[in-house]
Amino acid sequence: MVNTMSFEFIKKLPTPAEIKEEYALPPQLAKIKEARDAEISDVITGKSNKFLVIIGPCSADNEDSVCDYVNRLAKVNEKVKDKLILIPRIYTNKPRTTGEGYKGMVHQPDPEKKPDFLAGLVAIRKMHIRAIAETGLTAADEMLYPENWRYVSDLLSYVAIGARSVEDQQHRLTVSGFDVAAGMKNPTSGDFSVMLNSVYAAQHPHSFIYRGWEVNTTGNELAHTILRGATNKYGHNVPNYHYEDLRRLMEMYQSMNLKNHACVIDSNHSNSNKQFEQQIRIVKEVMHSRKLNSEIHSLVKGVMIESYIEEGCQKVGGGIYGKSITDPCLGWEASEKLIYDIAEYE
Repeated sequence: MVNTMSFEFIKKLPTPAEIKEEYALPPQLAKIKEARDAEISDVITGKSNKFLVIIGPCSADNEDSVCDYVNRLAKVNEKVKDKLILIPRIYTNKPRTTGEGYKGMVHQPDPEKKPDFLAGLVAIRKMHIRAIAETGLTAADEMLYPENWRYVSDLLSYVAIGARSVEDQQHRLTVSGFDVAAGMKNPTSGDFSVMLNSVYAAQHPHSFIYRGWEVNTTGNELAHTILRGATNKYGHNVPNYHYEDLRRLMEMYQSMNLKNHACVIDSNHSNSNKQFEQQIRIVKEVMHSRKLNSEIHSLVKGVMIESYIEEGCQKVGGGIYGKSITDPCLGWEASEKLIYDIAEYE
């Protein structure tokens, strides 16, 4: 243990290469991911008319309940796969506005115990690999910490950059080296230009320092926007999923030199005023807007929904299987029905 100024260096963690070697993704599962990546890429580039539904718990807090959820999702996927691509949310990092509270499985593989980062890195790889092996569905996660990306880069088919991270240079540059779809959320202020500048940065090549290396990236043409609502100066949530918002984003896209104009609508967070049950109405309004305008239909490639087995949320240690310990989520029955309703719009 070394002390230097206010940092206490506890222990050196294995490199991503070492973790990947010890907890490797089997070759047959790597082929599944490759096919899923291509399928999702075709949606973002407009080669496919399928619609993305990125759905699952606010935070992945328990391997058994998360994999139970993804297994349920896989059965629904079989029924809608001609129209939709279901991408389970397996979010292993949880951003906290004040820094307090459960920060995700990377920090605490057991939410009721102290942080253990090595155990967390192992736990998230095991959970992702199990989910792919049991269901054939590769997942989405949020890249909260750019330096941690390579611990899961061989597992994820979709990555989101959060509202508080989207203005950060290191996040933008790291995304420029991805080869999977990456959604850049609007900042909490709601400024579309910040979000679009982030997409521009991510779509272009860069040179920078990453994990102690000098690196070059080629740019990621699959970088796109996510509308998640905003918070004004009075602390009130302001939605940005309405028809007029989508038209404005479409016009701003057209004024910039960006490839693959694409947007995903986050139906929770500030768009729902954190009222999780409103996600159903919001998704249906978005689907209706796509029907009204062919350009919006082309722009909006998917939706994000927070959903778990049991609706609502509980405190850490609440003991209810499949119920969120962070933000409240739709329950399974409502979620399943909503997926079928989305397919009907298509």
